[in-house]
Amino acid sequence: MPGRDLTAITGKTRVLGILADPIGHVKAPPGINAIAIRRERDAVMVPFQVAPEHLAAFATSLRTLKSFDGGIVTVPHKGAMADICDEITPRARMMGAVNVIRREDDGRLVGDMLDGAGFVAGLASEGISVKGRRVYLVGAGGAASAIAFAMIEAGVSHLTLANRTSAKAQDLCDRIRGHAPDVSVSVGTADPAGHDIVINGTSLGMKPGDPLPLDGAGLAPGMVVAEVVMEPEITPLLAAARDAGCRIHLGKPMLEQQLELMASFFKL
Repeated sequence: MPGRDLTAITGKTRVLGILADPIGHVKAPPGINAIAIRRERDAVMVPFQVAPEHLAAFATSLRTLKSFDGGIVTVPHKGAMADICDEITPRARMMGAVNVIRREDDGRLVGDMLDGAGFVAGLASEGISVKGRRVYLVGAGGAASAIAFAMIEAGVSHLTLANRTSAKAQDLCDRIRGHAPDVSVSVGTADPAGHDIVINGTSLGMKPGDPLPLDGAGLAPGMVVAEVVMEPEITPLLAAARDAGCRIHLGKPMLEQQLELMASFFKL
């Protein structure tokens, strides 16, 4: 089926969806559809705009839709869908959110959270391993929290969490310890010195004039400095890191690898 025309949808085509509200900004369907073509699968992803108040009823209909294999779940549905699913993975339970669902043959909806796993896979795709490394992570929101749990899963030697609101970093730290009491995790300052890998898990850097998410004076040669921000490709943080002699890691590999993980989750 190489080079399959996406307009050639038949009664055998499997349906995938992306659930969001609003939905005009989503970028995943072309990537998933390209993967389906490359993997020679007769499947297509389409947008499903569902209002929050209709999500539970929509999920019920998905359980009976035999041609539906799964979907991506994004804002504002990640938390609510975790409660609606019939089963979620341990990492999704830790996060209290899902970003993918799969329909099993018996109609059950299974959810997972692949934000953090996608970030770790993105690093790995560039030959960067986090196992046994000291990692500094800025942010305590959804993306940063997913990355934090993925770092623990991947076996970092120590994880330092920093956030403008330190109480949020402490809350994330406590949640991690609640699920993995023996891990080495702490709340840090704006100074990333003394770490092997530095990660910006915030949106700072997307808008012109955004401040650095951390104290750039703490960047040093030998560090890997990584972004979740994809546009601009070189954020002010990455520019500062490059000037300091650090290895930089762009935001795009996270999306690329997450799409691959999502496609596999859908059994494409």
